[in-house]
Amino acid sequence: MPGEEDAHVDIDSERVHRALSALADRSPLVHHLTNAVTTSETANITLHWGGLPVMADAAAEAADMAAGADAVLLNTGTASRDDIDTMIDAGKSANEVGSPVVLDPVGYGATPHRVESVGRILDAVDVDVIKGNVGEIRGLAGEEAVVRGVESMDVGEAVGEAARALAVEHDAAVIASGPVDVVSDGEVVYRVTAGHERMGTFVGSGCMLGSTAATFATLACGDAPTIGTLTETVLIATVAFGVAGERAAANDPPGPASYRTAFMDAVATIGAEPSGIDPSGRIDVE
Repeated sequence: MPGEEDAHVDIDSERVHRALSALADRSPLVHHLTNAVTTSETANITLHWGGLPVMADAAAEAADMAAGADAVLLNTGTASRDDIDTMIDAGKSANEVGSPVVLDPVGYGATPHRVESVGRILDAVDVDVIKGNVGEIRGLAGEEAVVRGVESMDVGEAVGEAARALAVEHDAAVIASGPVDVVSDGEVVYRVTAGHERMGTFVGSGCMLGSTAATFATLACGDAPTIGTLTETVLIATVAFGVAGERAAANDPPGPASYRTAFMDAVATIGAEPSGIDPSGRIDVE
C-alpha cells in the first residue's frame, strides 16, 4: 500500500517486463463504470495491456460485477446522480473483497455537480489510486485550479505538493498527468518523464491512463505475482503508457486519428512483446 516505498524506487527494465508478462498471463478483469465518451478507448487499452474490460454500469448488477473483478475504475466524466449511486455501490463491493479501486475525477471543479459527485465517492469508498490531470488534482487537494469543461488550464507547476497532500488525505497513490507526470504515495513525489505532446490531440488519452492504472494495480493486490507495491506498479504503468505515446509518434502519423491508431497499436505491441522499455532516467524524486 502507499507509504511503503523509499525515495529510490528500484524500477528497471526487468521489473517492467515482469509486470507486462504478468498481465498477459493473468488477464485481470477490470470493471469500468466510466465516461460514455471514451468507453471504447478505455475498453481497448485495457485489453491491449492484457486485461479483460467489462462495462457493467447497470445499477442492478454493478456491485455484483465488482465483487468478481480484479479492479474497479470509477470515472465521473459523464456521471449523473444515479450513476454516482451505482459507482458507490460498486466501489463498496470492491472494498469488501479487497480489489483496488481507481478514481478518475474527470472535470472536478468545473461544476458544483462534479465537485459534489466526487466528494460523495470519496466519502463512501476507500480508493486506492486517484488519477487526474493537474487541475483536477490541485482542486481535490483544496488548491485553486483552473478547469474548463474536463480540461485543465494549469501548466503543471508545483502540482507535487498537491499530489502528496491528496495521497495522505485518502491513503492512496495519486497520479497527476501532464507534460511531466507526477506520482505520489503521500511520502515521496516522483516525476515521470515519458510521453509525447501528441497524446493530447485526441479525446480519451486521460481516461485511458486511468484504465491503465487500474489494470496494473491488479498486480499489487491479492494473489498477483510479486511485482512491487501499489505505488511501484502505478509508476510502471505511467512509464509504459508514456513510452507507448512516444513510439506512436516515432513514424509521424499525419493526423490525430492516425496517431490515435498508432498509439493503440503501440500499446498492443508492448503488451504482446513486453521488452525494451528502459525506465532508467525517467523516474526522478522531486
